[in-house]
Amino acid sequence: MRRDVLDLGSFYQTPLGEVAQAAVTRQLALAWGEAAGLDVLGVGYATPFLRPFVGHARRVVAAMPAQQGAEVWSPQEGGRRGNLACLVEDTQLPFPSALFDRILIVHALEEAAEPHALLEEAARVLAPSGRIIIAAVNRRSLWSGAEATPMGHGRPYTRSQLESDVREAGLEPAAWSRALYTPPWPVFARYAEVIEQTASRLQAPLSGLILLEAEKRAFAVRPRRERARIIVPALRPSPVLPLARDRQSALQPSNSGHSSP
Repeated sequence: MRRDVLDLGSFYQTPLGEVAQAAVTRQLALAWGEAAGLDVLGVGYATPFLRPFVGHARRVVAAMPAQQGAEVWSPQEGGRRGNLACLVEDTQLPFPSALFDRILIVHALEEAAEPHALLEEAARVLAPSGRIIIAAVNRRSLWSGAEATPMGHGRPYTRSQLESDVREAGLEPAAWSRALYTPPWPVFARYAEVIEQTASRLQAPLSGLILLEAEKRAFAVRPRRERARIIVPALRPSPVLPLARDRQSALQPSNSGHSSP
């Protein structure tokens, strides 16, 4: 059962939610920059992390699963660009194939009824040279048991599990990083900047989130070998038994390129 969109929105208005937003946004900026001139898609509840791309990317869309619910998202002042969010089935995205250059999946995979189908559908709408980042809850972190937060629900992942699922969907892991080292208690929110910087330098394994970047797997096109067809003539019954020499010639294919022995 997915967390409701209202619960997700409320979390990101809390001090811990702001810490999570800043931690993930920092990693996205390192990986993608401003995504200038690119088409960007967020699947799940990605609006807190997509805002920096608006105004730089050519297109930014937030696709929210039907089981979660959707909210109107107009990130520019006065909503001059209108609503950039839509309600979707996460296994049947309403977009043409190879449309998006960058895809962010967050608050999606852990509670998906069909996680492999979700990844395959994301791979379908990803451009051949595109990149996809999956933010998944770290199974070994304190956040995976914090039920008061969205990270404490659904299936948490290890890095190897996430890589295995990504490969099954026809994607190839290209890079990975960690985010959200701050413990999931509000008292630590005020020290988040120091905690995040220190822990990221130490590459501590107990981060709240694992961020895996992947690309479409490239397959070499091999020419299909065609077997030579052997034509066997039909034998028709004859009222008169032919001579041995005639019977031998009747079994020879008429269009064979081989010479007679």
